[in-house]
Amino acid sequence: MDINSPRRKPRIVVFSFKSLSRLVHAVVEDFQDRASIEVVEVVLDDALDRAHQIEHQMAADVIVTAGANATLLRSSAKIPVVAIKVSGFDVLLALLKARQITERVGMVTYRDPIAELDAVKELLNLELSQRTYTTIEDATLCVKSLYLEGYRAVIGSSLAIDLAEQQDMQGILVYSESAVRQAISDAIEIARIASLEAARYEQLNSVLHSLREAVIAVNWEGRITAINPAMERMLSITRSKVMGCLLTDLAPLLSLESVINSGQEELEQVIQINSITCVANRIPINEGSQRTGAVLTLQDARLIQQADSTIRTKRRSSQSAARYSFDYLTGASPIFIAAKVAAARYAKTGSTVLITGESGTGKELFAQAIHNASKRRNGPFVAINCAAVPEPLLESELFGYEEGAFTGSRKGGKPGLFEAAHTGTIFLDEIGDMPLSLQSRFLRVLQEKEFVRLGSAQPISIDVRVIAATHQSLTTLIERGLFRADLYYRLNILHLSLPALRDRPEDIAVLALQMLYKYLRQLGASLPADQALAPMLPSMRIYTWPGNVRELENISERLAVFLSEYHHVSDIDYTLLYIEFPELFTFDNKGTSGNNSISVTDPQSIYQSNFAESEDTLHVSDTAIQTTLNETKGNRRLAAQHLGISRTTLWRRLRKATEQSR
Repeated sequence: MDINSPRRKPRIVVFSFKSLSRLVHAVVEDFQDRASIEVVEVVLDDALDRAHQIEHQMAADVIVTAGANATLLRSSAKIPVVAIKVSGFDVLLALLKARQITERVGMVTYRDPIAELDAVKELLNLELSQRTYTTIEDATLCVKSLYLEGYRAVIGSSLAIDLAEQQDMQGILVYSESAVRQAISDAIEIARIASLEAARYEQLNSVLHSLREAVIAVNWEGRITAINPAMERMLSITRSKVMGCLLTDLAPLLSLESVINSGQEELEQVIQINSITCVANRIPINEGSQRTGAVLTLQDARLIQQADSTIRTKRRSSQSAARYSFDYLTGASPIFIAAKVAAARYAKTGSTVLITGESGTGKELFAQAIHNASKRRNGPFVAINCAAVPEPLLESELFGYEEGAFTGSRKGGKPGLFEAAHTGTIFLDEIGDMPLSLQSRFLRVLQEKEFVRLGSAQPISIDVRVIAATHQSLTTLIERGLFRADLYYRLNILHLSLPALRDRPEDIAVLALQMLYKYLRQLGASLPADQALAPMLPSMRIYTWPGNVRELENISERLAVFLSEYHHVSDIDYTLLYIEFPELFTFDNKGTSGNNSISVTDPQSIYQSNFAESEDTLHVSDTAIQTTLNETKGNRRLAAQHLGISRTTLWRRLRKATEQSR
């Protein structure tokens, strides 16, 4: 706020006494538009008491006073004090006035006489006697002694004049109107500058208050000049009680003396404050070439770790995110349910998991589900296929590297995937293809929870859960000398074996319907997925699915493309399936399928022979329906969508199940 605005004028208090007060009142009106001025009649000890009261109430910006009051307040009061100064011209004018009255003049001043007056009195042909005082009693004695010695005029302050007039002497005030004007003008300027400094201080104070870092500053003596709330909380102190205190006395561990003396920064020092691990930074404060103090900042190591985790999470934009949960894993077969139950149990722990199973059985999906059900769900999930990255690059991808570690390395270096997965989970797919040269480094990460970047000697500690997967037999690789036995036992703490799709045929229909429904809708086709798929299900159940669920998804997408050209199930030419899906149908020389012996010459034979049976009984089991309803909490629309059937079919199946249970 502008100090000269009507809402905030400088607040000036003038301490004066009688004669000086009359002079001040004559001048004050000229400053009413620039400042709020109050005139108070006090002197010496009373002036000091009133100044302390004003300080406590923060009732003024500056005090204006003269003589003894000014000397006393400047040594004892904290509020700025402007003295009304007496110029040589003012003294000369006072002497000339006194000479018109008498040739014997007394000069009464506070504490020190004016040495230059001895030369002036000869020029003016005056008998001049100077007296000094420090208290009101002293001033009274000075005036009385002058009176007894025959002096009838006294020059001095308003106190001296008042005492002289009480003795029937002529009093002449040494202060002039111009001196009062100048003092008030100086006070207004001081208040304006103080207001600007206060505004800057408030701005700085606001910044300090908003910082999460704990901050404390000292002057060149080591006395506290600033402290923010974070530091108050960390040290269990209050600002009002420590301002101006020596930091060394308050907390010797935080002393800034070495920085003040040397002028050198002391950065990233780890210290312990009240059982909290902090990173301390000590920085000198210089104004020009002069060292005026120092500042200390403390960062809670836990906040640094949180920030580090956030940064690492941002850096992993190119990595996989854990998008799948156990609800996404579809299947009602006992062997699949057993795998889900085991995985859910493993998610409650932080132990390393080894997932085995053929390609396409959903190893990464299970890894993501375990992560999302664990305590690390809010941390990163980073995945890498060890077989997909060339051996020379795999080490730098996993462990990262420093700048200049090798030819072509990125400027500034690069964090590895273990760093990116800090506080989360790293999924190492195809772990059996990891080179032997890296297996020993990986084993150290599992054992010590730390690693070293390429080109660095500084170990980096991490908090990472490892989930590894392979389609190979690691014991066979151990026998062939291609995999370390000690690494295998470190990985195989929790073992999850995923069944092949051919071992869970009752899940094929549910999975195929779910996938076909999704792809048909993506293509904008409204064909009923359950009716369109029904003739395919017998062949799908017999097929061995070497590619497992991944192959089933590929075929479902191809089937959706094939079916999207039809508007009604009755229009579908199923004989074309022999061409579109040769893997599902093998033929003998007579043109019949080796799987289900359906004649190729009859375009609708597949539909007629299979649909009637498949619509209600083959493609969706009662167990699958009940499991899906449980997962969707009874929402039939979502259940039908997940099963890939119409709500009408679902309603009919539920009614039939109810009638059979009666």
